[in-house]
Amino acid sequence: MSYAAIILAAGSGTRMNLGYNKMLLRIKDQPLISLSIKPFLKDENCTELIIVINETDVEVISKLLEKEITNKQYKIVTGSYERQYSVYNGLQAVTKELVLVHDGARPFITNTLITELVYNAKEYGCAIPGVKVKDTIKVIEDETVKETLPREILVAVQTPQACLTDLLKSAHEKAKEEDYLGTDEASLIEKYTNAKVKVVLSSYENIKITTQEDLYYAEKLYDKYFRISEE
Repeated sequence: MSYAAIILAAGSGTRMNLGYNKMLLRIKDQPLISLSIKPFLKDENCTELIIVINETDVEVISKLLEKEITNKQYKIVTGSYERQYSVYNGLQAVTKELVLVHDGARPFITNTLITELVYNAKEYGCAIPGVKVKDTIKVIEDETVKETLPREILVAVQTPQACLTDLLKSAHEKAKEEDYLGTDEASLIEKYTNAKVKVVLSSYENIKITTQEDLYYAEKLYDKYFRISEE
């Protein structure tokens, strides 16, 4: 099934003290945004690519994408100050029945994961990748423990998140009306629709580059995910 992919690339790099969009951060001399779009460029089922970026980064990222994307049509959309609003803007450019929303700061996804998400989203309406929680999670109140949550029912959620486009658009419109901010696509589907959100087991290596420590780990993972494909 063909699908659209929205790549969120409007980050500022504030938490990494970069002073520029972290999508331009280089891992083994490759811009982060370039690595994150590679699996979608390889997938013939991805027939619509929407890159959401900051207005101030349009020129530099546009030039970069012109070199990177040679086999697909793509659109550049201006993002906003909240992730959810950036997704909303990207959705306005989607014409496909199914859409995947992916954080541009997650370069280590696989085509196998994408295929599983597309398959399950078609059946359930929404499918998201997640990994089982390793640590004990506690609910706190006034800096003291209120409750310990059972790990066996907890997952840490990642992207890309796959949804039927009309379902996600409808959820976004309702959230906009109520001025509600969710944490991800699934949270809006959960709140505003009756669709079940399917969790697809993912990899702990599907990290989001947020801190300098993440960058160190990313450099270790680079060879595993990209060196083979380059040779």
